[in-house]
Formats: sequence, structure tokens, C-alpha cells
Amino acid sequence: MATTQQEKLVTLEDIQTAQQVIAGRVQRTPILFSATLGERLGVQLHFKAELFQKTGSFKVRGALNKMHHLTDDEKKRGVIAISAGNHAAGLAYAASQYGVQATIVMPEFAVRSKVEATEYYGGKVVLYGGMADIFPKMLELQAAGGLTLVHPFDDPHIIAGAGTVGLEILDDVPTPDYVIVPAGGGGILSGVAVAIKSLRPQVKIIGVEPEGSNALTQSIKAGHVVNIESNKTIADGLAAPFGGALTMAHAKRYVDEIVLVSDEEIIEALWLIMERCKVMPETGAAAGFAALLYRKFDFPEGAKVVSILTGGNVDRSRLKDML
Repeated sequence: MATTQQEKLVTLEDIQTAQQVIAGRVQRTPILFSATLGERLGVQLHFKAELFQKTGSFKVRGALNKMHHLTDDEKKRGVIAISAGNHAAGLAYAASQYGVQATIVMPEFAVRSKVEATEYYGGKVVLYGGMADIFPKMLELQAAGGLTLVHPFDDPHIIAGAGTVGLEILDDVPTPDYVIVPAGGGGILSGVAVAIKSLRPQVKIIGVEPEGSNALTQSIKAGHVVNIESNKTIADGLAAPFGGALTMAHAKRYVDEIVLVSDEEIIEALWLIMERCKVMPETGAAAGFAALLYRKFDFPEGAKVVSILTGGNVDRSRLKDML
């Protein structure tokens, strides 16, 4: 699912424009300071709480920015996407704000609560096969209906919208040493990295992928977009079935390091956040803190760290299993 705009990287100006576009349509999510967890690791630890965002994740930011840039004809014909959950809900909500019909193809195993949320926001959900099957099905429906594809991550407007999280981080924590970003396809990692590196080039940007679903890492290593045949991770929000040409290019230029965490490490990080911070992120959102907790990258004593909690759409049945 390669981008058609891979030659042009997103700029700080693109992200600042996106911030103006989505102003008043999204929540200004807070930064949470965790003294207890920070002391445990010897750092000044902050969490950017995107789990309090509309639709429960950062995804709505890019979706709103994308809707703004559609032509009138594209809006009339409608949009289509693939998603395991958060992009589906974010796009459905954003499309409803612009009077656009959104169709989202989701795998049959998609979290039921995420399917219901997407439908609640006005999206038309098509459940079909597994992660390897939904893209061909989406192409079929796109051609039949003349719909506009809204890529879940490999689109400049999506990346710019997600990058507004980075601008907000610097407003609240002006001089971080590290910003840790969970990565599925890499949209928010790309946008945040551009925003922060453009304004604070000394800040280290750390991307985090699950060991069982690391399409971005594999794509960078191979030098081309890699498709994953089977995603095996508890972090469904990070289970991208392929990498992206545009996100790969951003990561190579702006991201200092991408590390991998196991499902067991993610679960432990999730419980610590719930116990100590009294918030409930989804598994993928806890991946960033897992990388810090298990010291997957080097950081000095006293470092000022921001870990992005990308979403809070927890599946009840999976939560029971983890208990």
C-alpha cells in the first residue's frame, strides 16, 4: 500500500497549518506527570494523554485534517479506509463533521467495541477476513464506488494532523530530552518527529513497535515497504500489516531509534500506568512506557521524558484475559 506522495516530506509549516485546521474540533489533551514511576526509573516522566482525545485516540487529528483538504467532489462521493479500530473511529467521526460518508473495511476479528464506536460515529463498517485480506477488499469497494482512500498513516495530511501532538508537547514540556512514540504504521511517529526535531533538534525521538508486529522496522531494514503476513501482538492498535514509504522516509530522517518490546513487557507497563497514574490506556499506548521501563534505549539519570499514550480504547474481553 505504497504512498503516491512519497517524494515530499511533511514540514513544520504543514503541521502548524493542520493545528489551525483542527482547532476547536479536538481536545487539548493534558500532560500527566508521574513522580512515582519517574523515581523508579530515575527520570522526570511525563505522559501525553491522547487517550482523552475525541474517539479515544490521536487518530482523529489526522482524519480531520484530511477531510479539510478533500475537494467538494471527493466529499460528495465519500471516503474509504482500512483499520483495526482507532483509524476507523477517528475517520468516521471526522467524516461526520464534514457531512461525508465513510466506509471502513475492518478484519473480522476487530475489537467489537471499536466496531461499535465506528458505527456510532456514522461510519459504514465492512468486516472481512484478516489483516492480509482487508486491503484487496477495500480496493474493490473503492473502485466500485469511486471513493477516496484515506490511508491510516502513509498520507501527508494524516501525518501533519498527528504531528500536532508534538506541538502540544513542546507547549507543556518545552525542553524534553526524549519523546517516546508507539508506532504501528508510523504516522504519529513521523508527525511528532518532524514537529519536535524542527523546533528542538536536540531532543531524541524514540519509536516503539511490538516484537510481533514491526512492519516499519522491517521496511527500513529492507529499504522498501514490507508486508507482514501475520501480526502476533496483544497491541492491536499497532498491528499494521505493512510499512509505508512516506513514514519510512520520515523515520529515517527524523527518528533517532526504533526499538521493539514484547507483549509481556507491554502488559506490565500497562498495569503500572493503571496502578500509579489511575488512567487506562490501550495496550498499544503502553508500548512507549514499556520501552522505558525495560530500558530498550540508553538514557541518563534525571532525563526529562515524554511518553505518548496514543489511545484508550480498551477491549473489555481482552482486559479480562490479561487479568
